[in-house]
Amino acid sequence: MSALPPGLRAPSHEAMEQAATWFSLLNSGHATPADRERWQVWLASGGENHAAWTFVERVSQRFAPLQTTPTPRLAADVLQTANQRLVKRRALLGVAAMAGTGGLLGWAAWQQAGWVDPLLAHFADHHTATGERRDVVLADGTQVWLASASAFDQDYRADRRHLRLRSGEILIQTAADSGRPFFVDTAHGRLRALGTRFNVRLDEAGGTQLAVYEGAVEITLAHSGHSTVVAAGQQVRFTADRRDDTTAADPAREAWSRGILLAQDMPLAQVVAELARYRRGHIAVAPEVADLTVLGSYPLDDFNGTLTMLQQALPIQVRQPLPWWTTIEARAR
Repeated sequence: MSALPPGLRAPSHEAMEQAATWFSLLNSGHATPADRERWQVWLASGGENHAAWTFVERVSQRFAPLQTTPTPRLAADVLQTANQRLVKRRALLGVAAMAGTGGLLGWAAWQQAGWVDPLLAHFADHHTATGERRDVVLADGTQVWLASASAFDQDYRADRRHLRLRSGEILIQTAADSGRPFFVDTAHGRLRALGTRFNVRLDEAGGTQLAVYEGAVEITLAHSGHSTVVAAGQQVRFTADRRDDTTAADPAREAWSRGILLAQDMPLAQVVAELARYRRGHIAVAPEVADLTVLGSYPLDDFNGTLTMLQQALPIQVRQPLPWWTTIEARAR
C-alpha cells in the first residue's frame, strides 16, 4: 500500500534514497544546525523531494510506538479513530454473516472490493501476520497452508465445503468427500476443486492467480459467469470479467509452503517483491539492477541470509540506512 497522499506521483529511486538518508541523520541525534539547514534546502528544491520525504515519514509512523505520540490529545484522537474503524468492521462482519446464508447472494455481497483490508482480514477464521506462515487441517482432513499476511474464512455445511480468501495466498490439498463439493471464492470468481492440490493468490494488480498441481479446478468468473477447467500442471490469472491464457504451473507457487523462495530466471525486482511480502518495512531496488536474473532457492524465513546470498551471486550491494528501510543497488566498483 502506498504511503503517498492521493494524486502524488511516486518519486524516483534517487529521491527516495536521499529522503531515507536525511531521515536517518535527522533522527540520529547527531544532526547539526547546518545539517538541518541543508535538509530544508533539499526539501524545498522540488516536489519530488517533498513527496519522497512524505513517503519516508509515513512509513516510519507505522513502526513508531504509540508512546511517541507528541501530545495526549493526539493520542486520544488516534485511539478514538481506531475504535471507530473497529466498530465499523464488526458491523460489516455482521452483515457478511447474514448475507452468507444466501449462497451466491452472500458471495456477491462479500466480494465487494472495499471489504478486503488488513483489519477485516484479522477477524477471519484463519489468518497470518506479516512474515508468518502456517498450515491448518480442516474438519474433513483438507490441509490449507497460509502465506504471509493471508486470511480466509471457512463455511462447512452438510451439502458443501466453502472457503473465502480474504487476503494473501493459500495452498490447498483437498480431502476426498464425494457428497460435498469444495469451493474457494475470491472477489473475482468461484473455484471448484475436482480432487485437487492447488494454490490461490490475490495479486497486487487486482486479480486472482490459480496454479493447479493435482487434479483440476473449475473457474467461474464473478461478473460474466463464464466457466472453464484448469488442469494439473497449468496456471492462470483472472479477474471478475476476463481470464488470461493458461501457462505452465510455476513451482514457486507451491515452494513457499516449505519456506522456500524458488527463483527460476526471475528478475531481481520480482524476487524482492516476494521477499517484501514476508517483512514489514520498505524494500527498494535500484532501476539499474531491477532486471538482473536470479536463479536458485532462498529461505523466506531468513531475510538477511537471503540478501547475503543474493549479494554473493549478483553484482549488488545492500544498504539499510534505517532498520525498516532496505535498498538494493549496483555494487560499487
